[in-house]
Amino acid sequence: MPEPQTTPSRRWNPVDLGAAAVLLMAVAGVVWTPKLAGTVAKATGALKPVLVTVDVKAIPASDPNGLLKEIRTEGKTSLVIRNQPHGSVTVRSVTPIERRVTVVLPSGQVTTAPDPNASGFSTFDARFVLQGEGQRTAGGVVLGNQALKIGSPIELEGALYRINGTVSDVQIGGH
Repeated sequence: MPEPQTTPSRRWNPVDLGAAAVLLMAVAGVVWTPKLAGTVAKATGALKPVLVTVDVKAIPASDPNGLLKEIRTEGKTSLVIRNQPHGSVTVRSVTPIERRVTVVLPSGQVTTAPDPNASGFSTFDARFVLQGEGQRTAGGVVLGNQALKIGSPIELEGALYRINGTVSDVQIGGH
């Protein structure tokens, strides 16, 4: 009479356990991404309009008025916050900032006047008002998984420019 066949029992070796752990971490990474977290926040109503004011000063440009026109035409800019790409936000407005100098008059009075050297140097000085979606947390306003506060350095990038600026105002629930 033939002997009954037995199937060999499967044992887990360290290589199999390591492969299973890597697979679980990969699945967790795919499931829990910043985009998913943003989608969940948007679905729950945690994301609100955020207005961010960014000042850029003394950016060398051969045609500052042409650059200003190009930025207004594009209507969007990409953000890089603390060397992390955020994505694209709407440019609500961009206005030139006039460079001014402070002068102390012989009478002791302090006054300001337009910078007489401004015409000799071709620089771009502007104030951007940007609108994106973010949420308020205990650490401040979070836009693109980065906390934004007044004084934070930020990089703006468009088709023809990449400029560094500084956050000068943050408002949640953009008016």
